[in-house]
Amino acid sequence: MLILAIESSCDETAAAILEDGRTILSSVVASQIAVHVPFGGVVPELASREHVENISLVVDSCFQEASSQGRPISWTDLDAIAATRGPGLIGALMVGLTYAKSAAFALELPFLAVNHLQGHIASVFLEHPDAPLPALSLVVSGGHTSLYYLRELSKPEELARTRDDAAGEALDKLAKFLGIGYPGGPVIERLARLGDPKAIRFPLPKFTDESRDFSFSGIKSSAVRHAQTHGIQPRNPVEVDQPEKLPKDLLDLLASYQSSIIDQLLRGIERGLEEREVASIQGSGGVSCNNELRRRATEHFSAKGLPVYFPRPSLTTDNAAMIAAAAYLRAKAGERDPWDISADPNLRVA
Repeated sequence: MLILAIESSCDETAAAILEDGRTILSSVVASQIAVHVPFGGVVPELASREHVENISLVVDSCFQEASSQGRPISWTDLDAIAATRGPGLIGALMVGLTYAKSAAFALELPFLAVNHLQGHIASVFLEHPDAPLPALSLVVSGGHTSLYYLRELSKPEELARTRDDAAGEALDKLAKFLGIGYPGGPVIERLARLGDPKAIRFPLPKFTDESRDFSFSGIKSSAVRHAQTHGIQPRNPVEVDQPEKLPKDLLDLLASYQSSIIDQLLRGIERGLEEREVASIQGSGGVSCNNELRRRATEHFSAKGLPVYFPRPSLTTDNAAMIAAAAYLRAKAGERDPWDISADPNLRVA
């Protein structure tokens, strides 16, 4: 079964062709980072315009890449077409969803609208098809931070979610405040290696209702206050290219901030283990590219006898291969979505 999938939930225009749910024949991503860097974050209207300009070129490149392996593949070879329905930016979602629905309608193919978060969950199995279930699956990115229980891959159960900022959003916002560049996560990770992660103690959130949810707005505010009260001045992004010249108090702040965010993520997984017995721990989403998170999660849970699985970096950031993988599970079961299905920027995992 060949599935073409399109992902346009935020600031990447992506297309992929997946065979039988596991073999990636092509995966093309057009990033918009350069467009949004001057603003220190994603501008929704600009993102939508970029998707409109890029989507046809990305899909064409996707077919070219798939055909470069000696087996020509065209639209008529497809068995289904899928696209991200949500969550995400409404304008961005509509571009990919409308393109995919139109193509499926014209070709009389099944159309599948995919939850972006279920795509992230499925990305682990593109890299590790034999990862054991049941599992706890942490999806952590710029827009989402949630923990799911997977008894079956197609039926994730949400155990916890962020009540405010996502982990990646908290990283980006501090980086923007300090003027060290966008996206903030990779910059903070690089500079944090030079700082002391124990220099500053940031409090972990506590809820009066004893919720197991995540919250990152408090730690973000604490970090900003620390910078202000200790005279840590905003930098010029150019200075980041010479980290050895940056002040130690800035590097310690970044290292401690990153460490505290990871502390909370690991605590969230630990709380999940109090509720469910599992055979593995899984992580996905753009923030799961963070090497310190991967190292600490692997060390911590491997010591408890639980294997830890992350997909390779190209599958953790937004991509369409993961959307195709999630769509395949439904297509294999004979499912399809109606033509009038619409984008949902606040879509939850059922």
